[in-house]
Parts: sequence; structure tokens; C-alpha cells
Amino acid sequence: MESDPVRGKTIRWTYEDGPMAGKSFEHTFGADGTVSWREAGGPEKNTTQATNGQQKEKTGKPRTEPKAKYQVAPVNEEVCVVSYLSASGYTLTSTLDFASGTVVSFASNEKELVLQRGMFEETARI
Repeated sequence: MESDPVRGKTIRWTYEDGPMAGKSFEHTFGADGTVSWREAGGPEKNTTQATNGQQKEKTGKPRTEPKAKYQVAPVNEEVCVVSYLSASGYTLTSTLDFASGTVVSFASNEKELVLQRGMFEETARI
């Protein structure tokens, strides 16, 4: 396995359990070591954060979250762990099994820790 098997890819994972059950999220892993993400296939977001901190109207695609630095660690030839800290204070740590297409994620902040399981697929190379 490459040292960073997600770099330059857009990967969609869909959770089967936990608070995000039935929801899909697209994660785009940039060549610069950052990740951006958005809910895929969900309702459109009608607002986005303006540079002055106020909400502004927007139509079209679901809002993409701001980029965050990510870390990745290969476990073996088929499995890696990816983790990032979002601006909202949540850390998402996900184990991706490329052989089975399964993902196990832990979402945490200072108040809670949530386990979620699902499937993932590569949707694009950037």
C-alpha cells in the first residue's frame, strides 16, 4: 500500500449505523495534505459562511466544509486509517478497508464519542 493511498482521490462513504445512518459524505483528499468534505445526495444547503462570519444565501450544490489537514497511516496492504480535526471541533478517525470497501469511523469532540460503520467507494481522482 502507498504511504498515502487517499491523496488525490475523492472517496464517498455511506454510514449504515450511528447518527449518520443512511447518509453519504464525499471526502476530497488534496495533493497538499488537506481534506474537504460535503454531504452527498442530501438536501441542498442554502447558506454558506461568509468571510465576515455571517450566513449568506447560496443555491446549488451542498456546502463543502472548509479544508482541514489530515493524517493517514497504512495498517497493512489493504487497510489504512485517516484522521482529521474539523473547524467545528469534531475529530473524525476512519479505518478504510480497500479489500472489502468497508469503513469504521469514530467521531469525537470534548463531549461525545460515536462509532459508525459503513461502505466506501472512490468516486474521482483529482
